[in-house]
Amino acid sequence: MTDKLEDLKTWTHQLDDVMHEMVREAAICDVKLLDPGVIEAVLQNNDSVCGHENPKAFKKLRDMLMLGFIMRDKAYEKLGPVEADELISAIREKLRQRMGDRLGGSSTPAS
Repeated sequence: MTDKLEDLKTWTHQLDDVMHEMVREAAICDVKLLDPGVIEAVLQNNDSVCGHENPKAFKKLRDMLMLGFIMRDKAYEKLGPVEADELISAIREKLRQRMGDRLGGSSTPAS
C-alpha cells in the first residue's frame, strides 16, 4: 500500500507539472486546448489554432502535449487506468478552475 501511495504522489507531482506547463504555453499562444480538434491540430504542428503567434511557445506546447500522452500511458501501466484517469481528471479540473474559459471547451471535463 505504501508503494502505491508513493507512486500516486510521484505521478501527481509529475503530471501536475506537465499540465501546468501546457496551460502556460497555451496561454502564451492563446490556444483553446479543450476546444474540439485543437489538441490534434497542435500535435500535427498546425499553429492555425493560435490566437497569438509565438513559435517558441507553440513548439514547447506541442512537446508538452506529446510528453503528457507518454506520461499518461505510463501512469496507466503503473497506477492502473481508473486511478490514472481520476488523477488526470482532478488535475484538469484544478487547472480549469484556475484558468476559467481560457482553456476553451465546455464546463464538462474533456477526456
